[in-house]
Amino acid sequence: MNKKINFSIIAFVLFSLLGCEAQETRKIIVPERVKSSQQSYNGSRIDIAVGLFQNRSDYMRGLFSSNIDKLGNQSKTILKTHLQQSNYFNVMDRQNLEGNAQEAKRLNVQQNIKGARYIATGNVTEFGRKVTGHKMLFGILGSGKKQSAYAKVSLNIVDVLSSKIVHSVQGAGEYTLSNEELIGFGGSAGYDATLNGKVLNLAIIEAVNNLVSDIQSGSWRNK
Repeated sequence: MNKKINFSIIAFVLFSLLGCEAQETRKIIVPERVKSSQQSYNGSRIDIAVGLFQNRSDYMRGLFSSNIDKLGNQSKTILKTHLQQSNYFNVMDRQNLEGNAQEAKRLNVQQNIKGARYIATGNVTEFGRKVTGHKMLFGILGSGKKQSAYAKVSLNIVDVLSSKIVHSVQGAGEYTLSNEELIGFGGSAGYDATLNGKVLNLAIIEAVNNLVSDIQSGSWRNK
């Protein structure tokens, strides 16, 4: 009886020391930049539309992959949000023009669609996922697993009047989900598909932060 009690105490202590529970951590690879969405800005906004955003990495582009560019479409949606929230851009939505026209018709109002001087195009240039694990005493005492995803994106600003790329930035990010299980205690985690969106969000946030920082420093100016 005492041995069972002592064993339970030892297991509880080890569990407490190792922090055996599912944990999520995230970090930006390049140095953190200012977050303009949290700052007031009274200057003029740049009119911009989002063009092609494609997955150019090796991820999900194999022989048996579908023809749907899931990473590219997801990245485009994320980019629109962060450009608008940066307070430095007026983002024009070109994906719902037909629906907008129908609503304007119902209102009996003539549309006045505004043009954008610049188009933002982008690519997912690097993307990868990996799962690593370990066992304690051949799995008798417990095991651990870590899932991580890495993404790097490039963003080009194109002048629609000249088709010239007037500015380019990049962003990269890494997202990690880890868990430990010790003698039946702790969390267990299966494949987490949401890591794709999380790491893309980090990388695109960094790219937009870099773009806004370049505007603030004067290295790219709206003409």
